[in-house]
Amino acid sequence: MADSVEVEQMAEAKPRKMALPTSLDKDAIREAYEDVRSNLNDNEWAVFKFDGLKIVCSAKGQGFQEFCGEFQDDERAFGYIRIQMGDEMSKRSKFLFLTWIGPEVGVMQRAKMSTDKSIIKDVINNFAVELQVETSADLDLEMFKAHLNKAGGANYGTGVRDA
Repeated sequence: MADSVEVEQMAEAKPRKMALPTSLDKDAIREAYEDVRSNLNDNEWAVFKFDGLKIVCSAKGQGFQEFCGEFQDDERAFGYIRIQMGDEMSKRSKFLFLTWIGPEVGVMQRAKMSTDKSIIKDVINNFAVELQVETSADLDLEMFKAHLNKAGGANYGTGVRDA
């Protein structure tokens, strides 16, 4: 029978599984974030995905449908989108931060998203609404606008919508 010293030595000899930390491509993420926030260019959104253990900017562009097309069922990702809000009295840009966990993502990867999200939020930190979405049916512009309206406070329009 092994004594306690031998047991400790055997335990130390076994490799331990440790979760490796997620990192960021901070410069590219910051640049994409600032592009979306800027009125001086056409980018309305940016999507950030995992390249191994690193979160990178995988796409940026215009159009809500193109934004939605970036999220796949078997992956985790983050999105940042500028949505034009307001009424006939005033127009303003509002920003939404999205966490995407596709329906085919495994349990361990789902669990890791909370810590990964805190890492990317060190760079992406200015938004009116944060949502977690898990199905493509939840990628709905009207739902996003409803959340932004709710977060935005009073609306002073006359009820007349312009086209």
